[in-house]
Amino acid sequence: MNPEQNFNISELATEFDISTRTIRYYEEIGLLNPKRDGNRRIYTRSDRTRLKLILRGKKFGFSLEEIKEMIQLFDEDRTGKRQLEKTIEYGNAKISEIETRIIELIELRDALTNLKNEFEKKLK
Repeated sequence: MNPEQNFNISELATEFDISTRTIRYYEEIGLLNPKRDGNRRIYTRSDRTRLKLILRGKKFGFSLEEIKEMIQLFDEDRTGKRQLEKTIEYGNAKISEIETRIIELIELRDALTNLKNEFEKKLK
């Protein structure tokens, strides 16, 4: 991929299987800042990478505010140390939420299984 390659909004939307409206929304809230040629948005490889990070963060359940903070930390500290520290902090919180949800789901499964077994006994 050419380091100076640019993309338009449709190309990125197609590549990442998202709507152009989603990309424009990320721009509205300050997650993306493409160059402009009149009304036309021009996205750089850096913008593409940022979009990829946003979508990865969303996949892992981070809020857009959390993602924005992590991205801004990298912009402020190019070593990436502060960003990694914050990502670990948010990651630990997310893992804890997932573990709690797993316990809740197991309890729900067990309760439903017991109820089903009781109903099956009543039918016999």
